[in-house]
Amino acid sequence: MQRRLSWLFIGLALVIIITLFISSSQTYEQQSLVSNLDKILANKPFEKQLSAISFHYAGSEISIAAKGYSSFVEFFIRKGAHFFSYAVLGFSLFVGLGAWLKKSWLILTLSAGIPLAYAALDEFHQMLTGGRTPLVQDVMLDFTGALFGILIGYVIIKRVNKSAA
Repeated sequence: MQRRLSWLFIGLALVIIITLFISSSQTYEQQSLVSNLDKILANKPFEKQLSAISFHYAGSEISIAAKGYSSFVEFFIRKGAHFFSYAVLGFSLFVGLGAWLKKSWLILTLSAGIPLAYAALDEFHQMLTGGRTPLVQDVMLDFTGALFGILIGYVIIKRVNKSAA
């Protein structure tokens, strides 16, 4: 890949990191989607089906019975945003660093290690922010998202290289 194009991916990774930092600087109340979800999902679509879902995350029960309908839906939106943001971060670093570094182990180590370190620092940052709870489970979710993004990047690069050969 051209080095100029790789800067686009490195830049995207930096935008994700800055966005995550800003997001972690906000209290839960500033980020809460519950009141909007109450309005948008007033008729509670799929409530019967979703009511069958119940599990524990970070020591709390996640279910409609325990959290209420909108908070339950918000949980999946928030955790999906965690996973997706870190998937884009891992993908961007993997693809962007691949143009600059030649050793596969180094590309993989940095593109996985940077998101892991940032996820841990992000949770520490949340500990300093009022109304936020730092969770090891969120670090694991974020890291899993980054690994997923790296895997997608690996598959795409292999296919592109195979078709170019």
